[in-house]
Amino acid sequence: MKLIDMTVKDYLDLLKSVAPAPGGGSVSALSGAQGLALMLMVADLTLTKEKYLEEHELCREVKGAGLPIYKSLAEAIDKDTEAYNMVFAAYKLPKETDEEKAERSATIRQANLVATQVPFEVMSQSFEGLKLVSKLVNHSNSNAASDLGVAASCLETAVKGAWLNVSINLPGVKDPDQAKDFEDKGKSIYNESVTLANQIVESIRGSL
Repeated sequence: MKLIDMTVKDYLDLLKSVAPAPGGGSVSALSGAQGLALMLMVADLTLTKEKYLEEHELCREVKGAGLPIYKSLAEAIDKDTEAYNMVFAAYKLPKETDEEKAERSATIRQANLVATQVPFEVMSQSFEGLKLVSKLVNHSNSNAASDLGVAASCLETAVKGAWLNVSINLPGVKDPDQAKDFEDKGKSIYNESVTLANQIVESIRGSL
């Protein structure tokens, strides 16, 4: 069964078990998906109120941009666990002959690349989600302002957690140009996300 199809209790029971996956990568993706879900809720809570008619166009725009990100982050919950399983399976391949060793090394390299790409995409998409959240600050239903702040916090957590997963997998990316690209872009996304999330939360707190 896919993680996304589990009950919350079954997912948490599996997460706290000694099973190596799901782990921090799936948790990061789930955190990002929850952040987008909250943002979409706030957009809808604004669209249903005539009081916020002037904000309806913005909310529709944010909702349209946010739905694909939400779906992608939700899918990444399972993708991250699948990527880990790929790496685990690659290291278990036979290595008796030169041919087997070469095939095993190539499979490990590819698996490590995927295991880095998946959390990197979670980082990137969560940052895009944060930028959408920022658009709704002071331009959405004020009764759901705290929910918008929680959305920003969830997305910041997603970025931070995914960055840790990118970092731990980077040594397995053997192409130095690819590795540098992940590292440079990842650091930039991380720093910008933390700054933006803090700005969003402080702005919301000031309005409460």
